[in-house]
Amino acid sequence: MPSADILSAFFATALLMALVPGPDNLFVLTQSAVYGARAGFATTFGLITGLCAHTAAVTLGVAALFRASEAAFLGLKIVGALYLLHLARLSFRSGASSASLERSRFPGFLALYRRGVIMNITNPKVSLFFLAFLPQFADPGRGNLSAQIILFGALFQCATLLVFGGVALLGGKLAIWFNKSVREQILLNRAAGCVFVALAVALAFTGR
Repeated sequence: MPSADILSAFFATALLMALVPGPDNLFVLTQSAVYGARAGFATTFGLITGLCAHTAAVTLGVAALFRASEAAFLGLKIVGALYLLHLARLSFRSGASSASLERSRFPGFLALYRRGVIMNITNPKVSLFFLAFLPQFADPGRGNLSAQIILFGALFQCATLLVFGGVALLGGKLAIWFNKSVREQILLNRAAGCVFVALAVALAFTGR
């Protein structure tokens, strides 16, 4: 198995990667700012579940398909962009309601968890990132490579949980402030919709 030094270096690198502002950070922030910190944690656990899928994809070699096949990469990218546009539509529609109605339209923690899963697994760039990143720390001389990649994937998920958990708590603080009035709630929903549209456009035009 990898040495303690390698594991420590990987975990520190994973923390830095998770801290870099990106689609997942913004996704957690918007969901927790609209629905509260617990909603942000539900979204975070969904994203982490998606990372499990990407780790398995790297272990099984599926991620290499997205690197080799333009059609596979494009198909998954389109699905992800369409899903983000769907979330944007829901946010804009919610922006026309009152704060009390918005609370009654809370999608539920399971729905937010599913959003996190779908958001993550439909982003082929995450698979390609894991394909390029995880094997760099694996050493054939230290045991089974698949087991090492699974271990590194789990460490990356732990780092993500720490960072995104902090983002969820921050978003929860924002939710308390924004939910004080109908106007602020509407503005927040519209801002969340704009974020989802921007993420969809960015994903649609990203390359391998």
